[in-house]
Amino acid sequence: GLSVAYDEELADRVRVVLADEPSLTERKMFGGLAFMIGGNMACGIVKDELMLRLGAEGADAALDEPHVREMDFTGRPMTGLVYVERAGLDDAGVRRWVERAAGFARALPPKAKT
Repeated sequence: GLSVAYDEELADRVRVVLADEPSLTERKMFGGLAFMIGGNMACGIVKDELMLRLGAEGADAALDEPHVREMDFTGRPMTGLVYVERAGLDDAGVRRWVERAAGFARALPPKAKT
């Protein structure tokens, strides 16, 4: 059958957390789905894992927590990005992580609409 690139159920859970975000857009990327705030990527879903953009300091702090690992999409670590694996994605975990990534994205200057 068709292999789904990303977990739709997890995507719906992220959408619930970001429901009140006026500048939210979605874009397919990394073989998954990215959630953008003000044109800046905040988080995404790759297969059944949550990808978070937290910035260098935020990512360093996140790596000390369970179920978090460095994002090495290209075979070299990508600064400021981490994955949270399925075990860390209960409802409270999804909310906490997505809000953390959204906070980082909101602090960035908005990208001009293309």
